[in-house]
Amino acid sequence: MNQPFQPHVTLVGAGPGDPELLTIKAVKAIASATLLLVDDLVSEAITAHASATARIIHVGKRGGCKSTPQAFIEKLMVQHAWAGETVVRLKGGDPFIFGRGGEEVEHLQAQGIGVTVINGITSGLAGVTSLGTPLTHREHAHGVVFITGHAKQDAADGIDWVALGRTAVQAKLTLVIYMGVSGAAHLQEALLHSMRASTPVAVIHQVSLPGQRHVVCELQLLHQTIVCEAMASPSVIVVGDVFKGLLAMQQNQSLAVLAAP
Repeated sequence: MNQPFQPHVTLVGAGPGDPELLTIKAVKAIASATLLLVDDLVSEAITAHASATARIIHVGKRGGCKSTPQAFIEKLMVQHAWAGETVVRLKGGDPFIFGRGGEEVEHLQAQGIGVTVINGITSGLAGVTSLGTPLTHREHAHGVVFITGHAKQDAADGIDWVALGRTAVQAKLTLVIYMGVSGAAHLQEALLHSMRASTPVAVIHQVSLPGQRHVVCELQLLHQTIVCEAMASPSVIVVGDVFKGLLAMQQNQSLAVLAAP
């Protein structure tokens, strides 16, 4: 007796950008796809793992830019999965960390479609690691908070950055803020109500890509530094004492330059 047809979609995390950071499982899924729906920040070096016969549809979603409506992306997944395609939704970073993966899983399952999720390395982890710094440390950080800086600042259900900063200090937490560059002035002002002005902060742009660059500064200088160094999206902002050593080293180098004859 033939088994009934079960449509299926795989959500794949493409990681922060470097194709060498893809998992083996992700590469296999990409290679098996007949249709890939690809996010804006996923590079050609990653889609190169697709079959030569696979169709690739770019469904860019990027803060501050024109984006493909989420409802349309979900419609495409449902339509092509029921048509018998091997559908892979290829997302930057990890599908379940600010990738709308949860929304897509719920929608697909409601349409009778099976879903597999393959994790990718998130930029908040890869970026900090590239600087030789951990997200947690027995002396400096007992945990991590991954949070979006893109929430509306004046919304009733918006993020209470003052309370979050207070919790981060009390519990020794590292704050990893995604999509926060455009609102850095507001973040700085709010966090300074509950965190030390000298709290170390790193801003990392284009994590793991050839154009990656970063700045490290004190919290009180965050917005000024972003403007002066022309830091832009996509970037992650990481706040916490795990950067104490890196900040001290940078400040010592600056003093040495000033003291040089």
